[in-house]
Amino acid sequence: MLVKICGITRTEDAQAAVALGANALGFVFWPGSPRFIDPFRARALATSLPPFVTTVGVFVNQPAEHVNGVASLVGLAAVQLHGDEDAAFASAIRRPVMKAIALGTDDVRVDGWPRQYTLLLDVHDPGLRGGTGRTVDWTRAASIAATRRVFLAGGLTPENVVDAMAAVKPFGIDISSGVEDRPGIKNHERLKALFEGIHAVHHIAARS
Repeated sequence: MLVKICGITRTEDAQAAVALGANALGFVFWPGSPRFIDPFRARALATSLPPFVTTVGVFVNQPAEHVNGVASLVGLAAVQLHGDEDAAFASAIRRPVMKAIALGTDDVRVDGWPRQYTLLLDVHDPGLRGGTGRTVDWTRAASIAATRRVFLAGGLTPENVVDAMAAVKPFGIDISSGVEDRPGIKNHERLKALFEGIHAVHHIAARS
C-alpha cells in the first residue's frame, strides 16, 4: 500500500516521513490553504528527496497553464486536482493526475472519471479543500475501492489508520492533519506511530 504524507512545508518533516516509510509527499500550491508552500521552496525541498519518493502537487481550480508550469518547475511526479476540475481539464495536465472526490456530495462523479485517473476520496469542505480531520464514509469508500484505484483520505490518524485500511482496502492512503501539531507542521512522534501501525499490518499480512 502506498502512503502519502500531504501538506509538507518543511525539509525536516519530509525527511522524517521518508525515513519512516512514506512513498509519496504532497505539496499544496493553492494559496487558500494554511499548508501552502511556495513553488520555489518546494523545488528546493524536492531536490533533496530520494528518487523513489513520488512528489505530488495539490491544486484547486487553478489554470492548467499554471498547474503545468509549477509541475515543471518543481519536478513533480504527479498532480492532485482538489477543486471542481473535470476530466476534460485533467486531460490538459502534463503529469499523471489524481482527482479528489468529496464523498457524500459529488461522489456520483466517480463514474465520470476515466480509470486512467486515480481517485482520492475525501470529505467535502469548500473552504479548506482537504486537511479537515473529518473521516469519510468508509463503507462507501470501500465500494469504490473495490472497482478502481483509489487513495483514502479524510481524518486518518495513527489511532484509526489500521481500521481504515482493513475496512476500505485502498490502493493508498493520504494523511495530513492527523500527524500535525498545526497546519503544515508535522509531529514526528505521530508520524512514527502512524507507520508503526501500518508496518504491523503489513507484517501480519505477510505471515498469513
